[in-house]
Amino acid sequence: MKHQPAGIDAVSRETRQRLAAYVDLLLRWQRTIHLISQHDVEQVWTRHIADSLQLVPLIPPQADRGIDLGSGAGLPGLVLAIATGIPFDLVEADHRKAAFLREAARLTAAPASVHASRIEAAAIPRAPLITARALAPLDTLLGWAAPLLAPGGSCLFPKGRGVEDELTAAAARWHMHILRTPSRTDPSATILRISEIGSVQSKP
Repeated sequence: MKHQPAGIDAVSRETRQRLAAYVDLLLRWQRTIHLISQHDVEQVWTRHIADSLQLVPLIPPQADRGIDLGSGAGLPGLVLAIATGIPFDLVEADHRKAAFLREAARLTAAPASVHASRIEAAAIPRAPLITARALAPLDTLLGWAAPLLAPGGSCLFPKGRGVEDELTAAAARWHMHILRTPSRTDPSATILRISEIGSVQSKP
């Protein structure tokens, strides 16, 4: 499967319409459920949609399924499902947010399944792609992702200005192959594409 570069201006008209329907729903639900920071409401297209879409060209061509950890408002997993047609499992423990995700997937006809569960308890087959955004430190993310990542698969984790400290901390417990890509939407952020994850065995 080939994934074309995607920004807001690069997606098709139909995809933009589906993303617009998703954004409208998100802003309606935002009035009663905290889905995104209230500060980001006015800039949702740049702060959240464009930020998620920049992951599209980093998705490996063989990734025919994805798992989005701690999906929250569906960022980036639901946006990627809408933009690429890749089926995503969206894992979200908060049942109100999971209800939003189900309605958003239905409204946009996105190929997404919602799991209202903690990540550790989610019964999901391994996938070749795992995503997570603004969820947890890298060390913790790798602990959640490793059991769910298919052999040869990759993780896409956008990270902020503390990325080097997170990588240093994670290296104590994990070995991995890392590809860094500068964020197009935040000059202080970096997107990590991580593969070949394994635990560092410490024996007494």
